[in-house]
Amino acid sequence: MDDLGAAAERRAAVAEAGHRGDTATARAALTDPDPAVRATALGALARAGALGADDLRAARDDPAAAVRRRAAEEAAAGSIDVSLLGLLDDDDATVVEVAAWACGERTPPEPGAVDRLAALATGHADALVREAAVAALGAIGDPAGLPAVLAATADKATVRRRAVIALAPFDGPDVAAALERARTDRDWQVRQAAEDQLR
Repeated sequence: MDDLGAAAERRAAVAEAGHRGDTATARAALTDPDPAVRATALGALARAGALGADDLRAARDDPAAAVRRRAAEEAAAGSIDVSLLGLLDDDDATVVEVAAWACGERTPPEPGAVDRLAALATGHADALVREAAVAALGAIGDPAGLPAVLAATADKATVRRRAVIALAPFDGPDVAAALERARTDRDWQVRQAAEDQLR
């Protein structure tokens, strides 16, 4: 069997271990040479109720982007208090995107997250990152994030749509003006999102 097939078998075994509550097998896989197996091990431990802060911290610093993404996902889903702010500066845009989303899922939000998300929403080169950051700011609903959400209503269409939706928890004349502008946007989905907000 080739290396790819062997890794797939190990990954399947680790996933099954999570369903069976076999934490020893899942934990051993955290050091597997294959990143997909390591990422699956995080999910297996979470499913078994055995994922700890040290596991997430190690995964957050893993050399593989797939593992760092999974660390952000698991940090969002659980109640483990591990900072995600470092992942918002990751070199891999897919990691930053998932970390931004995860920041918006945490209650209460991590201190410092709103400022970092606002910077991503207005300054990151990747539109998917900007979109995720804007969505997270809307989910958090902190007034400090409003200027970035308003600025995002002038971004590319996908980000504009997300920004209009993210305005839901906010009010005031600037929000009303942004929604009125969005009603005449060239993108029909932006217009529809604005109409939905104004109903």
